[in-house]
Amino acid sequence: MSVENELPNEELNNGETLNQDQEVQENQEATAQQDEQLVDEYKDKFVRLYAEFDNYRRRTNEEKLALIATAGKDVINSMLPVLDNFERAIATNENLEDLAAIKEGFNLIFNQFKGILEAKGLKPMEAKGLPFDSDLHEAIANIPAPEEALKGKVIDDVEKGYYLNDKVLRFAKVVVGQ
Repeated sequence: MSVENELPNEELNNGETLNQDQEVQENQEATAQQDEQLVDEYKDKFVRLYAEFDNYRRRTNEEKLALIATAGKDVINSMLPVLDNFERAIATNENLEDLAAIKEGFNLIFNQFKGILEAKGLKPMEAKGLPFDSDLHEAIANIPAPEEALKGKVIDDVEKGYYLNDKVLRFAKVVVGQ
């Protein structure tokens, strides 16, 4: 009797084991499907995010190019009156014999031009008599200092340097005393 009892139990156990294996396999398949859906969802999000970033980069590059193309418009617009004054001065100077009037006209135009550039943030750099600074000056010559106090200092400005909004726009070309 014990052998007979074991056979049905064994068949029941095998049936339960098969059911459990089938359930585990179904669970694994469901988990695999969920994982695939999650991967597909993340792939889709990644592709969309990449496309958005690429569009943003392209748009900002186009904006930068447009800004660069029109950056000088304001400065050039403000300098047009100076150009007009030069044209008037040239036309007037053809028949004018008075040298003092010519000088005064050019000084007026120069001051107008300088005023416009200073209004835009241009500031001349003072270099003469100051210690040589390689961050501001470009030494084009070294000469013996006429006085002991001028050693290592700027003796002459060959080409003036300029700041634009407190940043060096052009280095001053200077002669340094040794």
